[in-house]
Amino acid sequence: MSQTVTSPASTDSASGRLQTLGMALPELRDNAYYVHHRTVGSSIYISGQLPYKDGWLLGQGTVGRDVELETARSLARHAVLNCLAAAVQAVGDLDRVRIVQMLVFVASTPDFGEQSQVANAASDLLIEVLGENGRHARTAIGVAGLPLNSPVEIQMVCTAV
Repeated sequence: MSQTVTSPASTDSASGRLQTLGMALPELRDNAYYVHHRTVGSSIYISGQLPYKDGWLLGQGTVGRDVELETARSLARHAVLNCLAAAVQAVGDLDRVRIVQMLVFVASTPDFGEQSQVANAASDLLIEVLGENGRHARTAIGVAGLPLNSPVEIQMVCTAV
């Protein structure tokens, strides 16, 4: 089954499309224990990003028990914005980012089974903002727990175009 996702047509730049969606890339805070991205050859590895906004974790709990599906989808969109911010740190401009692979970790109950629906929210945003450069290989994984009891964490591999 194939699904087409359309992007806002009001602008030709990825930054403009992001702004049209009412979103902006966040400032990422430095961490003493890891870097937000590492470039090896032409690949850029983005560290796992949680759904932080303005320094605050936007949610905690387990999807399917404490966190509803739609809330988890919103949190995935915030986590992927943080990934994009790390990618821009690496390449300098959102229009130069191409997503290669995305791993979406969802802290969920064993019977939840809709991790891909959570991941779809992040995938949709990437395609809306980056167009073809946002299409990616993807894995959505249910896990028992994530750092700081976050419901979602996203890790990426990208490249510059």
